[in-house]
Amino acid sequence: MRLKGKVALITGGARGIGKSIGLLFAKEGADITVADVNLEEAQKTAAEIEALGVKSLALAMDVTDYAKVEEAVNKILDKLGKVDILVNNAGITKDNLILRMSQAEWDAVLGVNLKGSFNCLKAVSRSMLKQHSGKIINVASIIGIVGNAGQANYSASKAGIIALTKSAAKEFSSRNINVNAVAPGFIQTDMTARLPEELKLKMKEAIPLGRFGSADDIAATCLFLASEEASYITGQTIVVDGGMVMA
Repeated sequence: MRLKGKVALITGGARGIGKSIGLLFAKEGADITVADVNLEEAQKTAAEIEALGVKSLALAMDVTDYAKVEEAVNKILDKLGKVDILVNNAGITKDNLILRMSQAEWDAVLGVNLKGSFNCLKAVSRSMLKQHSGKIINVASIIGIVGNAGQANYSASKAGIIALTKSAAKEFSSRNINVNAVAPGFIQTDMTARLPEELKLKMKEAIPLGRFGSADDIAATCLFLASEEASYITGQTIVVDGGMVMA
């Protein structure tokens, strides 16, 4: 078990990619905090995780509110004793062309995706700095690397996460804290399931491996980055996209 004795906090952990990460980490021995705006869904996922034989805590968390994030982290420290791993997975989209994009659409996406990642990173960093160890994994996107029409807010937020990852890695490296990002490509989730079939077929043609990714593909990459096998990797963005974007 690669994460036995570790405690992980996963934001947006109730469904999709976050849930897959939580279940995989639990199978590898980690105790898991499932943080999500939807407490009921978080509790269901936490129950599934506990069935795997580890401790699990479900918390309602609005990542845009630093005071609430800090309060949640204090609850984790009180109940589980520490935070070894943070996965900043919470994210939303509100797509629109720039000329039509409202201030509310811009602010909401930057607030959850970028500010939320900063808030959670900051809130766990104090305890990680004291214990001289930690793994922080930020979920970015290939859209933060290449951009996309109709997603100026989303692409800006994910590009910001990549830059945040590099800066945090430089600040925390002396205390044995690794900070990395994962940039998923087209992953089959509830969010992508709503896209028109014609668009999905067009996107699949642009993927050299000829298939869409799964939440488990992202979870496996996060597991590697959370393990000691990745102890000499920091400040990096790992692209998981079937070859869709090649720099």
